[in-house]
Amino acid sequence: MNIPQITSIDNALSVYYGFSEIGNKEIQKLFGKISPATVAKLKKVVIAEMNSRDKHTYGMYKVVTSIAFDVWGLDVLDLESRRNKLKDLKLQ
Repeated sequence: MNIPQITSIDNALSVYYGFSEIGNKEIQKLFGKISPATVAKLKKVVIAEMNSRDKHTYGMYKVVTSIAFDVWGLDVLDLESRRNKLKDLKLQ
């Protein structure tokens, strides 16, 4: 599955640290204007991984944020490093 590009590093970190579980609204904040079908596909691969790890959510329509970022290949430490570098270079 092709993973869309994130809208911004700050948005990604805000979603990661702000929500232990994410749903459609947070996924659209993370990736921008994507179709409901794309959101469903993104969630489907995360749900499969959650099932293999025997993890469950409190919300029926949500996925665990940390697992979602793992599955989608979003490295939080790398994102933080990039944000800090942008601030050091005064580009942000």
